[in-house]
Amino acid sequence: MSPGEIHWVQLPPANGHEQAGRRPAIIVQDANYDQLLPTVLIVPLTGAVSASRFTGTVSIEPTSETGLRQRSVALVFQLRAIDRKRVQERIGSVSAKVLQTILSTLDRLTGRQPQ
Repeated sequence: MSPGEIHWVQLPPANGHEQAGRRPAIIVQDANYDQLLPTVLIVPLTGAVSASRFTGTVSIEPTSETGLRQRSVALVFQLRAIDRKRVQERIGSVSAKVLQTILSTLDRLTGRQPQ
């Protein structure tokens, strides 16, 4: 798994506004940690484009590269670590530019980059 890849993941049952169930997600963890950690950092996607109203989201267009069938929203503010067993088949990947936007959004959310 490499940063920017989109995989199907199976997220555990949710509490409140957390994403749950089978859905696409973007891998954001550096591949150098694949053999070192039992978990992987992902950003879940949603097809509910109204979620783009929240701070900490990035729009992802459906293309042959992404493998998505509909416009989706990367919920960067819902970054989470999941067990590797929850990561399923690869769908596609986002461009380097989109991945950089996701990582910059994460930097803003964590205070590493000014608003």
